[in-house]
Amino acid sequence: MSGRWLIPAATVLIVLAAVAASLLVGRVYLPPEALIRGLVSPEPSFAKLIVTELRLPRALLALMVGASLGLSGAVLQGLLRNPLAEPGVLGVSSGAALGAVVAIYFGLTMHFPLATPLLGLVGALAAGALTFSFGRGGTLTLILAGAAVSGLMGALLSLALNFAPSPYAAYEITTWLLGSLSDRGWREVALAAPFVVVGLSLLAFSGRTVDALALGETQAASLGVRLDRERLLALLGVGLSVGAATSVAGSIGFIGLVAPHLIRPFVGHQPSRVLLPSAILGAALLLLTDVATRLIPTASELKLGVLTSLVGAPFFFALVLRLRKTSP
Repeated sequence: MSGRWLIPAATVLIVLAAVAASLLVGRVYLPPEALIRGLVSPEPSFAKLIVTELRLPRALLALMVGASLGLSGAVLQGLLRNPLAEPGVLGVSSGAALGAVVAIYFGLTMHFPLATPLLGLVGALAAGALTFSFGRGGTLTLILAGAAVSGLMGALLSLALNFAPSPYAAYEITTWLLGSLSDRGWREVALAAPFVVVGLSLLAFSGRTVDALALGETQAASLGVRLDRERLLALLGVGLSVGAATSVAGSIGFIGLVAPHLIRPFVGHQPSRVLLPSAILGAALLLLTDVATRLIPTASELKLGVLTSLVGAPFFFALVLRLRKTSP
């Protein structure tokens, strides 16, 4: 096997091991033989119900969400030439969160269960469009526009919590913002999958652009890269994939920041070589973190977004310290 494919192959093996762990681990213990029978047997059984209706869709959602965050982070770090860039920097995650919170605030989920993920997706695309409309003109303006949109979405989220119509609504909003994959099923998989696939497809073709931008915006333009067009496509890819992921799983941070940096020492610093492994590693990291939420002994299951933040924050500090040492 060539060195180019060694790291992706290794991360795929990690993903497969994580999927196996996700199917095995839960509040109800299933021995491996019962798990296999539940997957392959056409006969209905308790094990089949747990595996196919609870654990399998949860594992697939974790893979989609993690891959979306990992690939989006890698593309944005190359596109913005900023090692600290991640999906939240453009306001997409905050927009998705606001859209979902609007559905909860006005009680739309009582009449239409899919209102939360659908409005979350609409919020993500609206926030991305707002960022692009104000950020046209260069990398710095795009980053500043993303920060402004994120701040606006955060303020509106705080406003919704401040004026929550009932304690139950405030609790639902807070719980959703913490991020989780529990109680998610095939309905959420079917809703998110088309948008995630289209978004990841758009981002997967960003390799040439991020490689050219590593030389600078002027050099990239001289090589024939249409910067506004490529930024729009990348922002659309991030909006679709991360927006769909956030709309079904809630706010989950740090995966998009951590995955590219973990993979970069093994594949080199050519931005295009980081993309595919970052998507695979992001999927593995989120799936393993979701397994950890089920293993940590707590009265109620630890929220996924809380654990990713607890693990990711120290990495973020270490990254900042390393950049400070290497910067002139």
